[in-house]
Amino acid sequence: MDYPELAARTRRFSRGAPRAVTVAGDGSRVLFLRSGGPTDPAEALWLFDVASGTERLVADPAGLLGPDGDTDRIRGDDMDPAMMQGDSGPRAGLPDETDSHDPTAAAPHSTERALRERLRLSASGIAQYATDPAAKVAVFTVSGRLFRADLVHGDVVEVAVTGPVVDPRPDPTGQRLAYVTDASRAPEPTGNGGPSDPAAGGRIGQLRVVEHDGTDTLLAGEDAGVTWGLAEFIAAEEFDRFRGYWWAPDGRSILAARVDESRLPRWHLHDPGDPASPPRSVAYPRAGGPNAEVSLHLLDLDGGWVDVHWDRETYPYLVSVEWAETGPLITVLRRLQQHGLVLAVDPRTGETQVHAELADPRWVDPVAGTPRHLPDGRVLVGGELAHDGYDARCLFADGTLLTPPSLYVRRVVGWLPNRNGSPDLLVEGSNGEPSQQHLFRIRTAIGAGGIDARRLTADPGWHSAVVGGDVLVVQTRSLDQAGGQWTVWQGDREVGVLRSSAATPPYAPRPALERVTDRRLPAAVLYPGNHVAGRRLPVLLDVYGGPGHQEVVAARSAWLERQWWADSGFAVVTIDNRGTPGIAPSFEKVIHRRLADVILADQADALTALAGKHPDLDLGRVAIRGWSFGGWLAALAVLRRPDLFRCAVAGAPVSDWTLYDTAYTERYLGLPSDSPEVYAHHSLLELAREPVRAPDEARPILLVHGLADDNVVAAHTLRLSAALLATGRPHSVIPLTGATHMAAGGTAERLLALELDFLRRHL
Repeated sequence: MDYPELAARTRRFSRGAPRAVTVAGDGSRVLFLRSGGPTDPAEALWLFDVASGTERLVADPAGLLGPDGDTDRIRGDDMDPAMMQGDSGPRAGLPDETDSHDPTAAAPHSTERALRERLRLSASGIAQYATDPAAKVAVFTVSGRLFRADLVHGDVVEVAVTGPVVDPRPDPTGQRLAYVTDASRAPEPTGNGGPSDPAAGGRIGQLRVVEHDGTDTLLAGEDAGVTWGLAEFIAAEEFDRFRGYWWAPDGRSILAARVDESRLPRWHLHDPGDPASPPRSVAYPRAGGPNAEVSLHLLDLDGGWVDVHWDRETYPYLVSVEWAETGPLITVLRRLQQHGLVLAVDPRTGETQVHAELADPRWVDPVAGTPRHLPDGRVLVGGELAHDGYDARCLFADGTLLTPPSLYVRRVVGWLPNRNGSPDLLVEGSNGEPSQQHLFRIRTAIGAGGIDARRLTADPGWHSAVVGGDVLVVQTRSLDQAGGQWTVWQGDREVGVLRSSAATPPYAPRPALERVTDRRLPAAVLYPGNHVAGRRLPVLLDVYGGPGHQEVVAARSAWLERQWWADSGFAVVTIDNRGTPGIAPSFEKVIHRRLADVILADQADALTALAGKHPDLDLGRVAIRGWSFGGWLAALAVLRRPDLFRCAVAGAPVSDWTLYDTAYTERYLGLPSDSPEVYAHHSLLELAREPVRAPDEARPILLVHGLADDNVVAAHTLRLSAALLATGRPHSVIPLTGATHMAAGGTAERLLALELDFLRRHL
């Protein structure tokens, strides 16, 4: 079996591997999802007992539905996305082959499909779960039905609910659970909002609570177009906030988001491959246009209601919410994201108090896992240190620096116990080498000694973690091993490893990692396995290049498909231009309002520098391929630099930035009304409309786009094709019937042969 087929069957070698790991607050147990084997798409819920070091199956989705259950929905043939990077604004530092799948698998209705698309998730069976802090109870859905697992005694029961379930979560006491549903019938009026009328059209999100005795109560719900308890498109797509409600620590109230999409324009997506199906209407926040109106409300289970007050007109974006014993903390941003506030919420009155201000003349970039309260009452905030010669991404506690400027902080994971009684922070970050991520213990206690940051992981690679009590579960990926390994530690003692039954990839790629040009751009070159020095090779520049995302990482999974390309006869080159994370804030933010110039120049300059170190790179035969932002960059390259790039494969490209969403586009380009020339300068349509001055400037482009894409809609590619046709520029279009922005279902791997044929013909 060749690589494309094997990758499709195994969901890029992720099936059978543990994912979605959770550790109980006291460290007694570890929860995770894993399917039955390398080709089994249906994931089950598993438990690792720390005391005994053994695993047990908590819930098998096929067994829960029974012999007459909807097993096709559970074991659907879902595959990986077309590209690991996912979207125009990806939210991960390291592409994660275990997180993105077909959103239609086991997705019973449109709200669930939308959430899965934002999460880049299509795992079937038990795709997600949630627990109380002690991990004594877990709740999850299978085919829209709600189940509750007692993790102490092992019982799993179905919970009777009203309508299909989205995002169920138990309260911190484990006695109740809440969920969001799409109403399929006219529900009863609520004490917290008006009645919901499904006939009015649009998305309906009701927030409901199930008591321990099974009583199912409607907590909040309104007319169509207004949702309760769901994250709006912008929050999930661009700010990594996938939740819309948060339990109080005592389980007696909920902080819920109300989202009003009535002001948004309705876009109608229709797949011509299925002419009998009606168009799907989505509320899309287009750059320069209105956003959804988002507000927060404290809802008591007995019907009480308190509005949370902040200047929502000035700070419309609700970026994060955290509710611990010390009270709720929220982060809000201005529309252009150059200023934000960290606010403490009084749960009795809804009034807010400013704890910290976030400001940057380009854009504010909060650190994941912040803000949060420290045990001594101080508020932890992530930000930039950009004075006295520093250029760092750090953590601060009420303004006091906690991390050294040499450490690039990526995420705050949680707490680690300390012998002194004051817990330390566990942080993921990079220190000097952006292709690697390590774990660091950060001292938070006030006292002598200054900053104290100790690295916990020694081996080269990409390390991430989950923590609970004195138990630390570390995932390690490296160039020396296939996939990732989850190791369970209790204190300094290794307790066990979460078993993986994932398939072993056919390749063990060894990319040459470099830092090139005076900008020290991270880059990599990958040769065919049988390459002989002195043999000149055509170059395939495999790119993403967009903000917030890295490609050059020290993890084998990032290079498997690229090794297939190399073995097909290319020297594969990957470059992380300025704008990508892991180095310094100035490195990332120099692209503000000039993405096209900086990013394309970096890619071209780095490619030239690599050719100086690697003489087998034939710069007379260079192709470029990418997806989403990478698709935009690939098309940009052949339109602006036909002297260097001979052809391009552009998947789901953003051809016109006025057709992309508000938060992402305006963060980097500003408002269209304020800077139309900036938008025109970044438009592929404007470039495509320019007359071809010489025959060798008309470089061929292969355009690929999913017709059901609700992120970068297919209109981008259709309009680009029309502009290319009008000026006689050679191009081809592959429309993917029924495919979303992830282009899942094995489509990605099946496209590889067509892309290879295209590149060979034009090089």
